[in-house]
Amino acid sequence: MSEFVTGVTFGGAEWTPSYVNDIDQTTCIGCGRCFKVCPRDVFDLVEKADVLDADDFDDAYGDEDEDEITMVMSIKDANDCIGCEACSKVCPKSCFTHDHKKAA
Repeated sequence: MSEFVTGVTFGGAEWTPSYVNDIDQTTCIGCGRCFKVCPRDVFDLVEKADVLDADDFDDAYGDEDEDEITMVMSIKDANDCIGCEACSKVCPKSCFTHDHKKAA
């Protein structure tokens, strides 16, 4: 028996889901790709200023307008994550970390 929660694919292969547990909001660009691809209601866009100080963020282009509201992704409901890792696959900045869940 597996130490972690496992499932089975349609083809019968065993699969271990890896659930989202963190988003590096200092590198997140708020593109919304993860939000769009997530089949559940796991993520939400929030204002960057609500999360961390603006100085903590990586503005790769050096053109951040102080009057412009910048958004970053946050985890709205981690308990709704099904462990598909689609968010990580579409993230251009590799902001996500995932963990397996121990079997009960």
